[in-house]
Amino acid sequence: MEKQLELIREQQRASWNKFSPGWKKWDELFMDFLKPMGDEIIHQLNPENDDVVLDIASGTGEPGLSIANLVKNGKVVITDLAEGMVDIARENALLRGINNIETLTCDVSDIPFLDNSFDAISCRFGFMFFPDMLLAAKEMHRVLKPGGRIATSVWNVPEKNFWITAMMGTINQHMELPASPPGSPGMFRAAKEGLMADIFKQAGLKNISVTEVKSQMNCGTTDLYWTVMNEVAAPVVAALSNTDEFLKEKIKREVFDVVNRKYPDQYLKIDASSLIIYGEK
Repeated sequence: MEKQLELIREQQRASWNKFSPGWKKWDELFMDFLKPMGDEIIHQLNPENDDVVLDIASGTGEPGLSIANLVKNGKVVITDLAEGMVDIARENALLRGINNIETLTCDVSDIPFLDNSFDAISCRFGFMFFPDMLLAAKEMHRVLKPGGRIATSVWNVPEKNFWITAMMGTINQHMELPASPPGSPGMFRAAKEGLMADIFKQAGLKNISVTEVKSQMNCGTTDLYWTVMNEVAAPVVAALSNTDEFLKEKIKREVFDVVNRKYPDQYLKIDASSLIIYGEK
């Protein structure tokens, strides 16, 4: 089993490193898209000025960088599995003049810190992709100080996330994509009602709450939406790489049609929904 988990981790590391240039290119768009989730994580953590905070699966740096601005006498340790993402987070910190951070490439299943090291932990859209979500939650619990807080976001059900289902739903109508084994990492793996709360409880966390947060991807045009998704969404790229140009163009036309029918206004804003899960040690 451990070898299987390690294989998944290595595949994920390679994938996130491969797509890190796309995430860097579209960082402003995605940080705007994901800001409501990060804001709610920060609101629930309510970081104090001297807190030491761990940001896990940080990607290009958020919400860790925003938290660093709130803990002027503390610090934030920004971590990710992919070196390419950590490099972008470090660059973003330099560009914003944020100095009270450390960056580290590491695996959530083996967090390289002592027990009771952090006042708070943030994790925006990491849990769905962790090979063993319970092990990840237990590791987070371990490195939290007594009374420490954790807040994480995961994607809500597909029906509330048209920003990804518009593309993948259309692709699935034309291609027979291999089904993932039950419980394997994926976008909506943590959306099941009660699942994350139960994982937090099993990990030893208490005072658990779940809050829905909605957002919109401000693409402006359907053409930009198509371009962005083909540069950052690994499942989309993987699926379309196995098609010929004729089928790819057909899928593109149908994606444009389904998006434009749902959002006929000139400026495109595509709906999304997430769940914020909070707990305390």
